[in-house]
Amino acid sequence: MSEDLKEFSKFLSLVLRHDPGAAGLVLDPQGWVSIADLVAAAPMPLTRETVVQIVATSDKQRFAISDDGQRIRANQGHSVAVDLQLQPLPPPPVLYHGTATRFLDAILAEGLTRQSRQHVHLSVDPHQAVKVGQRHGKAVVLGVDCTAMALAGHRFFQAANGIWLTDAVPPRFLSVLPG
Repeated sequence: MSEDLKEFSKFLSLVLRHDPGAAGLVLDPQGWVSIADLVAAAPMPLTRETVVQIVATSDKQRFAISDDGQRIRANQGHSVAVDLQLQPLPPPPVLYHGTATRFLDAILAEGLTRQSRQHVHLSVDPHQAVKVGQRHGKAVVLGVDCTAMALAGHRFFQAANGIWLTDAVPPRFLSVLPG
């Protein structure tokens, strides 16, 4: 992705996940906003074609365009209240969470919490979890015993981009992966 597309993508993340008001926009209850309104509100020369290109080429698939092609929303990662209308699903036996080593002691004591987001994010691939953890410092990957969590009544959801979501992961369901 070019530097310009990265900057546009950061703008989309800000507006669609965290602060739609920064662009004078309001998300609907499911997190959608008109692409035309988004383009008009952008503080840079953003076009509909660029928005479509970002959605199509993003390796993390953070965004989705509605079936009618008129609206866009973030697939997950919201710190603003939205209802993605996800249904609970049985998770795979193990999922992974990447973090920085400096957070490990607190996580092992308190578990994974959603912090300012709506959910804790988990991935099916430990390599993807490493990439997430590296954004915050030296990475460590945690395994999550989803089978035991589900048996204990915890619910899991899967976002449109494949990321698994849950409300929290208590410490007893966590293990530190070697390496």
